[in-house]
Order: sequence, then structure tokens, then C-alpha cells
Amino acid sequence: MRTHGWAGLIPPADDDEAATRIIAAAGELMESGATDVNIRQVAQKLGIARQTVYRYFPNSQALLVATAQHATNEFLDDLTRSLEGLTEPSDAIVEAVALTFERLQDNRRFALLFAHPDNTELTAEVTATRSIAIGRVIVDHLPIDWVGHGWTDADMNELVEVMLRFVQSLLVDPGAPPRPPNELRAFLHRWVGTAIEAKSSTSTSVARAQS
Repeated sequence: MRTHGWAGLIPPADDDEAATRIIAAAGELMESGATDVNIRQVAQKLGIARQTVYRYFPNSQALLVATAQHATNEFLDDLTRSLEGLTEPSDAIVEAVALTFERLQDNRRFALLFAHPDNTELTAEVTATRSIAIGRVIVDHLPIDWVGHGWTDADMNELVEVMLRFVQSLLVDPGAPPRPPNELRAFLHRWVGTAIEAKSSTSTSVARAQS
């Protein structure tokens, strides 16, 4: 079977597979340290003509948007699996912050989750509407009875903002030297977890007093 182009692999069976390979190639370029990933770079990596890429993505921006969406889905699925079984708010949020920081450090393509559409720098837009929305998806999917713990919708939005600001701070300056995973979690428990525990305790007490 002919394998010209497509990095020497068998050509895609359909358009969906072709688009998936193109998105994967863009992600791999980001992981390798490439900046300003564009149609030309992706076409070269796959050994295909630029026109082939243009069949699926009209420009580099459209390709980055698709890559960001794919990265978002992959990131959220991974995080959801990793946080299964954590039913206490403080434990879950500490682990969510630590894992988000670690995943963003280890996987450059995940930078697109919190980047402006015109800028792949991951720290600039960490509290933008899109980032807050992704953060809400994370906390809303946790196996936690937030209402039962006394948290309102406004509380949840502020919690997400605090989480993202901590992640942003860690990305900008992870420490000298950076804390190993166990020490990072202990640090977050001490300064983030205790605040969440206090909030949950206060909210629950107020709710009981009003009932």
C-alpha cells in the first residue's frame, strides 16, 4: 500500500483520522519546544503538502484552536481519573492544584488551555473567562457535595480563581529549588487546604444555625 507522506505511515482512512493526525503533530511540535506552530511546520513533520493541511484547517489559528480543544479534553479526562475517590474539599483541591501545575510543566501543549487564542504563553490568561470555565469543569466534576459543605456558586467561582492564581504563581516561580511532589502538597495543604477546611466548617455551621 502506498505510504508516501504522512510520516511514512499508511494514509488516513477518512477525514476524521487525517484531522486527528494533524492535531497530534501540532501537539508533538509544541512538546518538542517549537514556538508559533504553523501549517508549514506541521506539513513538514507529516511529510505532506501544506495544501493537505489546509483542507482541514483554513489557517494556523484554526489549527491551534483545534489543538487546544484536544488538549483540554485530554487534560480534563486525565485529571478526573487522578482525582477519583477524593471526597474532602481540601484534599481534592490541593491535589487538583498540584496536578494541574505538574501537568502544565510536563506537557507544553497543555499551555493552550490557559493561553489567549493569539498567544501560547500560558501565564497571561490564567484567570480569563475560558480558564475560569475550565476550572469550574474541574471542581464541578469532583465527587464532592459542595452544597452540603455550604459552598455557593459565587464561592465556587472564587475558589477556581484562587486555584488558578496558585497555579500561575507556581509556573512563574516554582521555587529555588522547586519543591518535590510530597513537599508541594504539604505546602498547599498548609496554606490552601486549611483555608478550604475553615470555609467549609464555617458555612456548614451557619447553615445548621439557620435551619
